[in-house]
Amino acid sequence: MRARSWVVSIDDRLDPERPLATFVTFRSYGTWLHGDERGSVSRFTNVVGKPRIAPNARRCAFSNARLQRPPVRLNAEQRLATSLAIRETCEIRGWSLIAENVRTNHVHVVVSADEEPKRIAAVLKANATRVMRLAGCWREVDSPWARGSSGRKVFSESGLGRVVRYVVEGQGKSLEDLD
Repeated sequence: MRARSWVVSIDDRLDPERPLATFVTFRSYGTWLHGDERGSVSRFTNVVGKPRIAPNARRCAFSNARLQRPPVRLNAEQRLATSLAIRETCEIRGWSLIAENVRTNHVHVVVSADEEPKRIAAVLKANATRVMRLAGCWREVDSPWARGSSGRKVFSESGLGRVVRYVVEGQGKSLEDLD
């Protein structure tokens, strides 16, 4: 599935406190644990500019041992259902979807919405799970998503351009080529 980007008309905002968009990321369950070789973040270190938690094999093994079920890797059908849920949620809530990219282990969304980032992510995760269940591609009782999310508000046109490029072009090969 190719990443989607929509060009939206964003009003000139006179209020510097009101963001142009919000960039949210959420992960599938068990796919990026504390101690992972890529580094990780906690609720205390998930701040732009703060360093990640350093890789630590013992911590990663401990985190892996605490998993309640196998990690979730989204297949093509689950990714499509998630993408549809994101678009449906934005339409129903009157949010402007700017860009989205659903990967095998995480989802990036850039949206213009008058909501807090955590709320946006929570709504998107809940609706993605619901749509996957309706499509019959998620039959588990538990959510496919990890706890928490990452979100930041974007206040400048240049910042918005960087975030959209990252979401659309900075995620590696198209997953369509792999399915």
